[in-house]
Amino acid sequence: MKCNLIKKLVATTAVALTGWVATANADTQLSVYTAFESDDLAAYKQAFEKNHPDIKINWIRDSTGVVTAKLLAEKDNPRADAVWGLAVTSVDFLKAKGVLLPSMPESASKLGDKFVDSGPNPTWFGTSGWVSAIIYNKVEGEKNGIPKPESWDDLIKPVYKGNLIMPHPASSGTGFMFVSAWLQSWGEEKGWAYMDKLHENMSRYTHSGSSPAVLTGRGENIVGLSFELRGSRLIEQGAPIEIVMPKEALGWEMNVFSAVAGTKKLDAVKTLAEWAASEEAMRIYGKKRAVIAMPKYGSKLTGVPADVTERIMKQDFAWAAANRERILKEWESRYGSKADPK
Repeated sequence: MKCNLIKKLVATTAVALTGWVATANADTQLSVYTAFESDDLAAYKQAFEKNHPDIKINWIRDSTGVVTAKLLAEKDNPRADAVWGLAVTSVDFLKAKGVLLPSMPESASKLGDKFVDSGPNPTWFGTSGWVSAIIYNKVEGEKNGIPKPESWDDLIKPVYKGNLIMPHPASSGTGFMFVSAWLQSWGEEKGWAYMDKLHENMSRYTHSGSSPAVLTGRGENIVGLSFELRGSRLIEQGAPIEIVMPKEALGWEMNVFSAVAGTKKLDAVKTLAEWAASEEAMRIYGKKRAVIAMPKYGSKLTGVPADVTERIMKQDFAWAAANRERILKEWESRYGSKADPK
């Protein structure tokens, strides 16, 4: 009789444990590759998971170039389920390589035309954008007799020699944004000639798009090429900097979402995509950004010109993606000697 009681207890415990394990594993875990700013990730995750508590986001974050290379290397054995917050030029490049899955949520129909993939087999939609900016440290500039630049041409003047930093275009989507904009706006001959002169004044090329702004904000540098969002947040934190946004050749990039080909969690990815393109998500993006796929939700950023969305150039993202490998190879051969160690 004692033996039967023990058997019943074991059986009951096994059933209870099985139920507990099933409950514990009920949540779907999504691996999401991103190059969004680190200080934005918690808000996006929290808002989505509040709406969909059965799906959890596991962010894998790095700079644009690293995320792009990782996705390409993992093409035959994908580890990511989705990409959310990667430069559209990188995503179009990955699309051409067969890394991404053609898929479009219904909510994307409410986004502006330029924020939706118009190519064959639509694969991505945009959420927000970021814009080229010159970051100038007023305190260090005045101390060293180096004036605030007002244009791209100012940056190639002798006074800035050794006082400029910018992101490496192979590592950083921001870096590639600058290079692509100059080549598209001025043509390749003039664009490369400009970068040759710029390189003479350049101190170093960082592997992060935000680093030039951060280093300039700290006073470790006088002029950095970065993007408006990071500059604005640094001003709010008390950094003695000014943001300069030339009215010509002002490049911009787009954060986009796409499913990864080979994901085994497609239904959950589709749910995430619907939310990422939703009006609720746009309101959250717009709390801290000026360029949003639903423009009415964009914010006026501290230190950024109010007309920034009118200043940005008409960018040919498809051209940039198609020529990305060629441009990066040429850039590396000319300027790679000043790149930070990886």
